[in-house]
Amino acid sequence: LTDQIADLLFTPSSDANENLLREGIPDERIRLVGNVMIDSLYQHLEGSRKSQIKNQLGLTEKSYAVLTLHRPANVDDPVTLGRILSALETICKELPLVFPVHPRTRKTLAQHGLDRRVRELTSLRLIEPLGYLDFLSLYSGARLVLTDSGGIQEETSVLGIPCLTLRENTERPITVTMGTNKIVGTDPAVIVAAAFAALAENVKPAISIPLWDGYTADRILQSLS
Repeated sequence: LTDQIADLLFTPSSDANENLLREGIPDERIRLVGNVMIDSLYQHLEGSRKSQIKNQLGLTEKSYAVLTLHRPANVDDPVTLGRILSALETICKELPLVFPVHPRTRKTLAQHGLDRRVRELTSLRLIEPLGYLDFLSLYSGARLVLTDSGGIQEETSVLGIPCLTLRENTERPITVTMGTNKIVGTDPAVIVAAAFAALAENVKPAISIPLWDGYTADRILQSLS
């Protein structure tokens, strides 16, 4: 409904333009401007390098993975969460996993006795949630990211970091077709195979998704002037 009444629609990627055209939105109301979240990423990337979080955790660049997990479909169901933990148990044998734990995830782990299982994984390091700059510093130095978050799929693609999305779909398909993101669901065998395949590859350079360059807000302002 919002699409239908808007005078201008700013899109992050060409697939969004195609979606709007299928909705019947006239082409002259659509502006492909890029991803404003990437503006924020580039604005804060240099500042994040001042963070001491990696030193505090004793981590060196590209020698660890980062995990985030918070979506109800993954963490509210102990069976699903248990499947993901099965994959993590195997991946942890290859490299350490740093896990800033969302409060709802910590609650489920405790309620269903899964916290005992987690404590046995000495290479899975549970830490408190981080602020943006510390978290950006942490995952930008990771060899691999596993997540069910949307924004991280975008930011890892721009930074060239392999990302495994622990979901059956994504609202950011451009990160799969042009980025470093791979949809792996919650099947332990699929997650482990994808993780080991990513680790076997050479470290990738930053990815160039059209107009994800840090100047999206400028293009929006030009469209409004």
